[in-house]
This record gives sequence, structure tokens and C-alpha cells, in this order.
Amino acid sequence: MDDKRLRSLYEFEDIIRYKFSDIKLLNTALTHSSYVHGHDSNYQYNERLEFLGDSVLSMIISFYLFNNLKDMSEGQMTRIRANIVCEKSLFITARNIKIGEYIFLSKGEENTGGRKRASILADAVEALIAAIYLDGGIQRAEAFVLYFMKDIIESSIKNRIFNDYKSFLQEHVQKNNLGTIEYRLLSEKGPDHSKEFQIALYLDDKPVGQGVGKSKKDAQQSAAKAAMSSLGIKNE
Repeated sequence: MDDKRLRSLYEFEDIIRYKFSDIKLLNTALTHSSYVHGHDSNYQYNERLEFLGDSVLSMIISFYLFNNLKDMSEGQMTRIRANIVCEKSLFITARNIKIGEYIFLSKGEENTGGRKRASILADAVEALIAAIYLDGGIQRAEAFVLYFMKDIIESSIKNRIFNDYKSFLQEHVQKNNLGTIEYRLLSEKGPDHSKEFQIALYLDDKPVGQGVGKSKKDAQQSAAKAAMSSLGIKNE
């Protein structure tokens, strides 16, 4: 790791209010797979950390909601958590900490707007959460999440941000014994950095809604919203 990269990492540490014992973890969290494909094949990139970070974030938010929302049902807490642990929230967090300025990308990815792409930035935040967890433990990861995602958490609790149609529909269907929900991938188009997914939602093997999104999760949300409309279900 050269001096220029080290200075960049130290600068980012100041932004996130955390100093790494193992700076290599931070470097890996901020390295996109596209960068590695054009360099040393042994270079570490952030996809494995992203996988872990998703679970760590979900656990932190679950504990927070469980301890602070004692009058809320499981279904209500599930919807709130889904509003927080999602690409849109992570993208907002990514912009707030300016993570896009510090990610290692290939020239091609950078030239096509990778530093501002929601999926790349959201994934990097998940990887960062995992890196902090591995370096400093769950308390330090929790401190990061609750500080930098505080407004998102509060807004979600007060129902001031986007709806999680997928969780709401699932809860409604189960509560009213309407059948079994299944999401089926209809198509996947475009290059890796700009894919578009089309997904159909089936209720007891009958199509009730379709959705399109830049990720499978987003397409599922869109399909769930369309299904709620076709079934006359209101998110109240």
C-alpha cells in the first residue's frame, strides 16, 4: 500500500470517527471488485465484507428496535428494520460520509459514474460496518451505525420515509391466510455495473404484480407494491 493510499485512508478515518488497528481491513472495505480485476489477482476486495456487514447491521438494528420499541409488534419492528437495512438507507449514509471519494475502482467503472452509483456505495458501507466489527468488535460497529444512521433510524420509526411493501404484503397475506407468496425472476438485462431486473410476484401460483429495479431487492419491492395495488391492499 503506497503512501498516497495510506493518507487517503487516514483521512477517511477522521470522517468516520474510527481509527483502525488493522488498516488493511479498511483498505479492503473500500476496494471494489472492478479494481482487482485489473490488478493483482491476490488483491482483496470488499464483497465478502459486504456479506458480513449486512448481517452485522441487521443485528445492530434488531437489538436497537427490540430495546427501544417495547410496545411494537414483531411485524412492525420487521418493517422498520427493513426500511433501515436496505440500499436506499445505505446510499444516504454513503453520501453523508463521502465514501464514494475513497473507493478503489477500475478506470472503466469510474468513467461510467461508479463513484455515485447507489449499489456500489451501499455495498461499501456494509463492507465498512463489517470491517469495523472485525477490527473493534460489535460495540464499535454499533457506535458507528447509531451515529451515522441516527436520522434514518428515527425517520423510519416515525414512518417518515419510504415503505417496505414486501414485508407489509407478507404480513398481510399471512395474517389473513391468503396463500403463499413467491417472487420469480423474469429477466436480467444490462452490464454488471448497470443491471435491470424484472420480477413477478405470484400468490398461490397466480401472478398478481410485476416490478423492475436496479437490484433484485428493489424489483421485489416494486412487484410487491404493484401486487398490493391489484389486490386492493392499503398500507395503513
